[in-house]
Amino acid sequence: MTAAIVNITFDCADPYALAGFWARVTGLPLDTEARPGDDEVCLVPPPGRPGFLFIRVPEGKTAKNRIHLDLTQDTTRDAEVERIVALGGVIVQDHRRPDGSGWVYLGDPEGNEFCVELNTAERAALSR
Repeated sequence: MTAAIVNITFDCADPYALAGFWARVTGLPLDTEARPGDDEVCLVPPPGRPGFLFIRVPEGKTAKNRIHLDLTQDTTRDAEVERIVALGGVIVQDHRRPDGSGWVYLGDPEGNEFCVELNTAERAALSR
């Protein structure tokens, strides 16, 4: 017997707002029944993939996440970082190197950490 991931869950102060940020980042749609002020909001995944669940909690974030998401994209890493920052993300640490390798460590509007990595084509170009 094995387990499957159903949702990636974020504790947060404002589930609707944070779900909106991640909907714009991932392109996953908000549950059609979601409303501002809801205590739980979900992003609906395609079949066979986990959803994102945002749950209101009373306490704020106090420490670094022990687990985080690593994102890749169709655009370049740098274009994706710019897009996410424009959506409200914040660069926490920039690990880009002069040779074009590396990643960028970001925080979402409530401080949850995630990384943006090179896409497949960018990685392939570096290995030539």
